Amino acid sequence: MFDSLNLPVPAIAGTLPIVGQAPERPDPHLIDQLKAVGTATASALMHRMGVRQTFIEGPLPRMPGAKVVGPVVTLQFMPRREDVIAGIAPGEGEEQLEKSTALWSVFETVQPGDILAVQAFGDLKTGCMGDMLITFFKGRGGIGIVVDGCIRDWPRVKNIGTPVWTRGFTPNYASQSTLLPWAVNVPIACSDVLVIPGDVMIADGDGVVLVPAKMVPLVLEHGLDHDEWEEFSRARLSEGGNIRKYYPLSEEGMAEYEAWKKARVDQD
Repeated sequence: MFDSLNLPVPAIAGTLPIVGQAPERPDPHLIDQLKAVGTATASALMHRMGVRQTFIEGPLPRMPGAKVVGPVVTLQFMPRREDVIAGIAPGEGEEQLEKSTALWSVFETVQPGDILAVQAFGDLKTGCMGDMLITFFKGRGGIGIVVDGCIRDWPRVKNIGTPVWTRGFTPNYASQSTLLPWAVNVPIACSDVLVIPGDVMIADGDGVVLVPAKMVPLVLEHGLDHDEWEEFSRARLSEGGNIRKYYPLSEEGMAEYEAWKKARVDQD
C-alpha cells in the first residue's frame, strides 16, 4: 500500500535498531556472593530500602529448580507500525528483516554470565525468540532469559538447558504479530519494573527480582545475614520451637541466634 502511494518511509526506519551504551556490569565477585540470596529475601530488602517495584510479575519459571543471578542486557519490542517497515514483503521477507533488527543485535552484545531481559508488553502472540537464538545465547555464555511475553520452539528450547522465565509459548515468530524488535540495551519496562542495562536480576522458582546495580552491596550486606537467621529459625521451628520467638526473631530468639552463629564460626 505504502509503495503504491509513493509515501516516504519515516526517517526512523533507517536508524533501527536503536542501540544504547554497553552496560557497565557489576564486579563479578559481588555477583558470586549474591547467588546466596533468594528472590524472597531480595524483594523484602528492596521494599524496606524504599524501592517498591522490583518483582517482575508475569513471567514464570519454566525449568524447575533453576536459579540464575547476573547482570542484565535488554531487548525492547515496540508496537508494530506498518509505515516504518514499508517495502518489506510479508512472510519470508519479514523473517529476513529480523536479522537487521534489535533481535539479532542484542545477542551479539551478550557476555558470559549475562541475563537477557525482554520488554514485550505481556503479549501472548509474539514469539520473541526461538531455539536458534537461544542456542546462540548459550554459546556466548548467557545464563538466563526473562521475557515479559512469549517465546517459541519450547520443545527444543527446554532441551538447550538455558533457564527461561516467560508468560507463555507461541508458534509465531518475532515480527509476525503486533510487535517489532526495536532497541538494544536501553532502559525497558519488564512487566511494571524499570530495568536499566547493567542492573542485576535474581531469578528462581519464586520468579524474578531486579536489584539496581548500585544497591547490590547493600543487598549483600543485609541479605546474607537475613538468610542465615532464617536458616536458624527454620531449624528451631522444625524442632517444635515457638513461632513467636523464632519468626521473626524476638529479642530472646536473636540472642540465641547470635550464640548459634558464634558457635558455627568457632567450629570453622
